[in-house]
Amino acid sequence: MTILQAKKLCLRYGHHYAFKDLSFKLMDKDFLCIVGPNGSGKTTLLKCILGRIKPTSGTIILNNELKKHQIGYLPQNPIFKPAFPASVYEVVSMGVLNQTRLLSRYPKTKIESALKTLHVENLSHLQFSTLSGGQRQRVLLARALAASTNLLILDEPSNNLDYSSKQDFYNTLTELNDSMTIIMVTHDLDHHNLIGNKILSLNPKLPFFGSTNDYVRRIHD
Repeated sequence: MTILQAKKLCLRYGHHYAFKDLSFKLMDKDFLCIVGPNGSGKTTLLKCILGRIKPTSGTIILNNELKKHQIGYLPQNPIFKPAFPASVYEVVSMGVLNQTRLLSRYPKTKIESALKTLHVENLSHLQFSTLSGGQRQRVLLARALAASTNLLILDEPSNNLDYSSKQDFYNTLTELNDSMTIIMVTHDLDHHNLIGNKILSLNPKLPFFGSTNDYVRRIHD
């Protein structure tokens, strides 16, 4: 089942193209890592997928059952400052507040499920400000997961995590990928950390879309 398809996507600022003639397709349970240097359009592409920026030309087609407001999104810049005065449960609940004004039984079930999936249910009563960096990132991922069980979009989620926390976070993403599609922007180009099954390179000197194994072979040739 196709989850997302980009066809000849272009986005131009004045005379500068963020990207041009970009085409790719993602299937259910794909895990796409988007790589490329600063300024190559990685975050801009995510915003196009989310419907926050309109491309200059080309189209993005989402699965009919997947609406833009039901995509789980973890942006590059922190959604909440570390000292944000809210409990873990309250932070995660904000992932579904944009879908309903009232916390009915169904959203509460989604919140509790997201907390359990990310193994932070025992932290739900704690203040977000008291958590470690790795714990905060798990909670923010739970917030994104509460918004969608189909597609997660993550913009450099491992930034500012130490090695141990990063590996733990990547293991969690791999587990989530068993049941959903994930798109992740990353600067972590160590081939051991390219955990997805597909790579989209926006590097104009090395444009690529295909399997991770093929990409690793190409960059080492």
